Amino acid sequence: MHNKLNSVVLIGMPGAGKSTLGVLLAKELGLDFVDTDVAIQVREGRSLQDILDNNDYLYLREIEEQVLLSEDIAGKVVATGGSAVYSKVGMERLKQSATIIFLDVPLPALRQRIGNFATRGIARKPNQSLKSLFDERCTLYRQYADINIDCDQQSLEQTLKSVVQQLLAYRG
Repeated sequence: MHNKLNSVVLIGMPGAGKSTLGVLLAKELGLDFVDTDVAIQVREGRSLQDILDNNDYLYLREIEEQVLLSEDIAGKVVATGGSAVYSKVGMERLKQSATIIFLDVPLPALRQRIGNFATRGIARKPNQSLKSLFDERCTLYRQYADINIDCDQQSLEQTLKSVVQQLLAYRG
C-alpha cells in the first residue's frame, strides 16, 4: 500500500523546472513519473496553447482539475501544471496522498526561462502579466507546500540534491 511518504508532487510556476526535475527525482527515488500537463494534452488530443487559443484559461483549469482528481499518483513523482493550485479540491486530494514540494524560482529567472510568455500555454486571465500571475500563484504555492525549495542560483543537480535532502528530513 502506498502512502503519503512515497508520492511526491512538484508545484511551481511555468519554467520552474518541475518536469525536468521530476524525471530526475523519480529516477533518484525509484518511482514512476507523471506530468499532468502531458496528461491534459493526451486527454484533449491537443497542446495546452491550442486549448487556450480555442477555449479559454478557465476551460484549461477545469480539465486540469479533472486530471488532478483522476490521475493515479501512488508511488509516483508528479509534475503539475503551474495552475494546479487554483483547484482547491485537486490540491487537497494531492496533499492527502503525497508530499508537496514548491520549486521557488525568482521572477527574473522565470522571465529568462519562459521565453515567449504569450505562446507558452500558460493558464492566465486575458492580458495578465507574468508578475501579476507570479504574485497571485506564489501565495497559493506556499499555502499548499509541505516543503519549499529555494531554487535561486542553483543548478539542476543542486536543486535535486536539496529536494532529496529536504524530503528525507521531512519524512524523518
